[in-house]
Formats: sequence, C-alpha cells, structure tokens
Amino acid sequence: MTQLFPRATLKRIIKSHHNRTLTKNVDVMIYLDYVLFLQRLAEEANNEAKQDLNEKKIEERHVVAALERVLQEFQG
Repeated sequence: MTQLFPRATLKRIIKSHHNRTLTKNVDVMIYLDYVLFLQRLAEEANNEAKQDLNEKKIEERHVVAALERVLQEFQG
C-alpha cells in the first residue's frame, strides 16, 4: 500500500509552527481534516457555479465565494 502523504514531513511542519509534542497519530487527523476541508470547498464552489446561470466550470470567483462559508464551518 502506498502512503497518501509523507508523515514525517507533515509532522516536521506541524512542529515548526507549534512548539509542542505531538501524539502518535495527530498528523493523520490533521491530514483527514485537510481532505474534508478541500472536499467541502469543492462542493460549495460547485454549488456556486450551478447558481451562476448553470455554469459547467468552476472558476476562481466561485471558489472565493465559497471559501468564507467553508472556513466558518471548519473554524474550531
């Protein structure tokens, strides 16, 4: 099975931003939260595109419009 992300690199990035020790699987939880965030952002941008005269392509303006709502959902 291939790795989806480099765990050591992610742990090093997290440690560089926060001077705390990390539990064993915290990097996995952060990665999964990141994937869920991107999935939700894509869904919201798709909804924005559909509302905008049924456009078939998601454009930057759709992502920007959806970003604030999704960030509010993931703020914790």
